[in-house]
Amino acid sequence: MTPLERALAATGVTLVAGLVGWLIQGLALARLARLTERTAWSGDDLLVASLRGFLPFWCVLAGLSVGLQLLALPVAVSSPARKVLLSLAILSASWWAAGTLAQLLALGAPRVTGAPPLPGVARYTVKAAVLGIGGLVLLSTLGISVTPILTTLGVGGLAVALGLQDTLANLFAGMHITLARNVRVGDFIRLESGEEGLIEDIGWRAARVRTLPNNLVVIPNNRLAQSVVTNYSAPSRDLAVLVDVGVHYASDLAHVERVACEVGREIMRAVPGGVPDFEPFVRYGRFDDSSIALTVILRAREFTDKFLIKHEFIKAVQRRFADEGIVIPFPIRALNLTQESPPPANATDRAR
Repeated sequence: MTPLERALAATGVTLVAGLVGWLIQGLALARLARLTERTAWSGDDLLVASLRGFLPFWCVLAGLSVGLQLLALPVAVSSPARKVLLSLAILSASWWAAGTLAQLLALGAPRVTGAPPLPGVARYTVKAAVLGIGGLVLLSTLGISVTPILTTLGVGGLAVALGLQDTLANLFAGMHITLARNVRVGDFIRLESGEEGLIEDIGWRAARVRTLPNNLVVIPNNRLAQSVVTNYSAPSRDLAVLVDVGVHYASDLAHVERVACEVGREIMRAVPGGVPDFEPFVRYGRFDDSSIALTVILRAREFTDKFLIKHEFIKAVQRRFADEGIVIPFPIRALNLTQESPPPANATDRAR
């Protein structure tokens, strides 16, 4: 073959490879996408969608590689060209694998933990690990020994670790928090220092917590890992709502219990965030100074739902108690004025 014929053949092979990649993406992937929509797992949809854009590019690289062989160029030219094509293939495959794996892990996180997306520290760690492996494969393919690089990174990493102790402590604390799953993105927590809010993200250095007044609290991962944390979203997101009430000593306690439970059932069905199938119940706790104390136990779907439930229940139970003749007494204090007055003189003499 003449050089012109070889060039035309190489160009034709490249164009055909690109056309095949475009047809595969437009026809085969579209059919696969329709098939994966029928499955219960969303991961196959994600895998099919992630190949869009990459598949035609890989087909073009394959066409260029075949065309390069047809050109029969000198080794001094063909060898660097093959390395460039191989480098592009390895880099693109690594980029695709890093992004797809991070998305698959994020997709699986809500099913396993009930939390929203995978924390940032986990996504960044997965991407960095896959891209790092791809970089080592690329260097090895290009004929560059990775042993000296790994040795240099080990020595340099030790020096960096000594200088970045706090940063690395936060990084590894974030990884520990993510893997242990004691607290997760989307959980409502309360720290021993008093801050409470919804975890929006666990990054490589700090966790972001949005409080009820819609303020943002940034907590270093190391502090969060060492703190005593109350997780209101674990082991389940629904939780008990306790409402304390006091009734008069002359009240019919069985009647009080029945009325309070009826009001509780109405609130569970009517108020957003209540658990409709939950059966409220009452527990009498103690004899207070001016009333008999009882606690009405309701249930909320989320921690933030309990405020509206308590608000509506207190209004409703006060109105219903008034209709039923159940008295909620005012606080009463009895003062013994005689005891507070000074003792008579003869009493003092007798004491002596």
